[in-house]
Amino acid sequence: MNEIRQCAVAGSFYPADAVTLREMIEAFIADTDTSPTQGETQPTKAIIAPHAGYLYSGPIAASAYAHIQQQNQRISRVVLLGPSHRVPLTGFATSSARFFATPLGNIPIDRTAIDHINKMPTVTELDQAHALEHSLEVHLPFLQVILPDFQLIPVVVGDATPDAVSQLLAELWGGAETLIVISSDLSHYHRYEIAQLLDKATSMAIESFDIDTIDSQHACGFIPIAGLLKRAKDLKLHVKTIDCRNSADTAGARDQVVGYGAYVFS
Repeated sequence: MNEIRQCAVAGSFYPADAVTLREMIEAFIADTDTSPTQGETQPTKAIIAPHAGYLYSGPIAASAYAHIQQQNQRISRVVLLGPSHRVPLTGFATSSARFFATPLGNIPIDRTAIDHINKMPTVTELDQAHALEHSLEVHLPFLQVILPDFQLIPVVVGDATPDAVSQLLAELWGGAETLIVISSDLSHYHRYEIAQLLDKATSMAIESFDIDTIDSQHACGFIPIAGLLKRAKDLKLHVKTIDCRNSADTAGARDQVVGYGAYVFS
């Protein structure tokens, strides 16, 4: 078993220097105007947030994380699902590591939960799937800044059905102490105006729990999104779009943009 897995994308998706990284995350969160008002009573159970380079998607991801900032004392466990970008995978991949390391320190892995889901026929312990997978790693510093103390359950999602994702989430759902994070960008490499239309349609589908409408053209993490939507609909959760922009709105050109959305389930 690996004791510690170092994040592979430090220096490319986020800076390796801890002070710079923390200051960047804190600035993104401070700049968002979507934080819940003091005394909000509906706790956030799950979020969908993007995973691109921080200059591009960081402000949008921050809008989701700012929404849970005032609830951070109750959250001690995070289930993080992201799509596999580099390793062909059927079902789900867990890690053998006991800690994930970022420039902000080590994050303990909930080995009890991992050992539990490893018994499921759809789950394989496969460190190769985690080795270069940025869809999970980009979220870790946000979690470290927002949450004072938590254990992580990282799962890379490959080819799976919404039912299989929903079943996996049911095994890990927990109570108020558990936050579900689904990692996904939205449309990829369209002109600005086309991306806006596609991403608006995706947001509408998410808000209406329309699993069948969302596919790989709408979101790279469409499989874990669909599974969360199924689980959330079954439990009668409410979902709200917090932010929806693209790379041209933050730091890029308008000819080939990538879309980003932030969604909160309560």
